Amino acid sequence: MASAARGSAPGVVRGHCREGGAESGGDRIGCAREVRGMQIWVLHGPNLGELGRREPEVYGTTTLEEIGARLVERGRELGVEVLCAQYDGEGELVRAIHRAGREARALVINPGAYAHYSLAVADAIRSVPIPCVEVHLSNLWAREPLRHTLVTAGACRGVIAGLGPQGYLLALEAAVALAADA
Repeated sequence: MASAARGSAPGVVRGHCREGGAESGGDRIGCAREVRGMQIWVLHGPNLGELGRREPEVYGTTTLEEIGARLVERGRELGVEVLCAQYDGEGELVRAIHRAGREARALVINPGAYAHYSLAVADAIRSVPIPCVEVHLSNLWAREPLRHTLVTAGACRGVIAGLGPQGYLLALEAAVALAADA
């Protein structure tokens, strides 16, 4: 298993999913497939690498790898390259956002718990010149009150929440449309 260097771009595996190992708990590399057209990055925040096992009553049983495979397939249908990566560390996620701003045409992000309090992640999103769509698997406003505030949402062009894995596909479609209009 290859590992992504700390502070570098997410690893890319063509056509399937794999996991890499960074110092702070690891990148979970979703998927990427080279196709004609633009590149869209999908970044996942802390604990999302445990999807399918973690609180299935809240997040469902679909794994991050399955979400990544669906995104790659939908990206191919849309004519875009999709690159997915998961970061548990806040600094790593911020660096990945900055890198996406230089290399991608749009960004889809599920910042996980950082959505509720990370000004660093929100500022990183604001700092990049590409459209960003935030996505959450669960309906945050149907959960504990502390989850009702999203400091990152104001930095994004839109938010999709509560639709499970389907929300990622909708976020990808929105990101592609926003990038095409930019």
